[in-house]
Amino acid sequence: MNQRVSSTATLFAVSTASFLMPFMFSGVGIALPSIGREMGATATQIGLVETGYMMSVSMFLLLMGRLGDVYGRKRIFQWGIALFTLMGAAISQAWSIHAVVVLRFLQGIGGAMIAATGMAIVVSVFPQNQRGKALGINVACVYAGLSCGPFLGGTIVTAWGWRWLFALCLPLGAAVYGILRWKLKGEWADARGESIDWRGAAIFSLAMIALVVGAANLKSADWGSYLMAFGLLLLIGFIWIENRTPSPLLDIHLMKTNRIFTLSSLAALLNYAATFGVTFFMSLFLQYVKGFTPQQAGTLLVLQPVTQALFSPICGRLSDRYPAAWIATIGMACCAAGLGLSVGITQTTSTHAIAAVLLLLGIGFALFSSPNMSVIMGSVPPRFVGVASGLVAIMRTFGMMVSMTIVTILFSAILKGHPIVAETQGDFIRCMHAAFTIYALLCILGIFASFGRLRKS
Repeated sequence: MNQRVSSTATLFAVSTASFLMPFMFSGVGIALPSIGREMGATATQIGLVETGYMMSVSMFLLLMGRLGDVYGRKRIFQWGIALFTLMGAAISQAWSIHAVVVLRFLQGIGGAMIAATGMAIVVSVFPQNQRGKALGINVACVYAGLSCGPFLGGTIVTAWGWRWLFALCLPLGAAVYGILRWKLKGEWADARGESIDWRGAAIFSLAMIALVVGAANLKSADWGSYLMAFGLLLLIGFIWIENRTPSPLLDIHLMKTNRIFTLSSLAALLNYAATFGVTFFMSLFLQYVKGFTPQQAGTLLVLQPVTQALFSPICGRLSDRYPAAWIATIGMACCAAGLGLSVGITQTTSTHAIAAVLLLLGIGFALFSSPNMSVIMGSVPPRFVGVASGLVAIMRTFGMMVSMTIVTILFSAILKGHPIVAETQGDFIRCMHAAFTIYALLCILGIFASFGRLRKS
């Protein structure tokens, strides 16, 4: 590693990028109606703006992590920032909904390059005794982006229009790119000279397309479930091929022999699957059942990500002083407890009680996320850090899909396609309670995964 590296500048650049990506993702959701009205877009086309982005990120995560390990993590991260920024600026000048969808897909490639290498760069720059704190700050920026996206995005769209939201990518992205060129002189390519498994990358990309598109159409189309099943079959084929490839995109041998890495990744998947759907259900519950306005509901729901953002750096510092796996396990247990309490939420539950549950979930996720990431990144050899970073991002994406797939199945089985109105409130609450029960059970499985790695360590 080149020693002319500013760890502070590196953390600032990576954390700014970590803020920008979720900020844009959550903020664009607010802008979609405005985009649709101006472009005369159909509901399907509007959905593709976000589905296309998520599909692109999912397709390229593992490949970009591997390219970073082979050709240099800073190089891939820097190119990712440039692509993400330029595509954001281009979307602000888009002339049709088709252009928005295509440019958003290309922006997703840049997002995959950033997500797959950002954490790996932080791990490469910071020594082990400071890694937890640095990862905690980075994770806090992710939550800050998620928290600020709907509020600031809504403010920008209301005041100046949706194009200015995408135009915001230009100054923020340019600042990150400039810091990287000016301050970050090192490079990390611990697998330099090794080959790239392009066949595996193609199969994995097809699997991600099938899973994301299938999940997006699970509720509205009969073929959605078949497409998801096809995606799972492709994933099984991908794993079979990777196990027999000399220089694999994903080292299956590493997963089979490194119990800590495998169980920590599984714990991440279970945690995201158990927590991603909570905000969705709570938002509907507060507005349809409790009668909150969108602003009131948003103000209450922001408690969870704000708590995560505030506590993540503290939890990261704790993981530098105490075993990170234990802290992450405690965090998973807090999430399970919060979800268990959520099962008892009804129309008569007070706002203070709901706020307490959201705070508990926020603290639990803060205790889990950055310490668990520290365990994962510290459990692999340097040559696999990029792949590990990409795999964690994939676990996050898979978790989100699993969480929302549970929502879709429950809505179909209990609400049977009916809208949420006064007559169906009881069925909706049954859906919510069933989902929170399933989510709590997933967290309990995550606790067992954490105990498995603790026994090994």
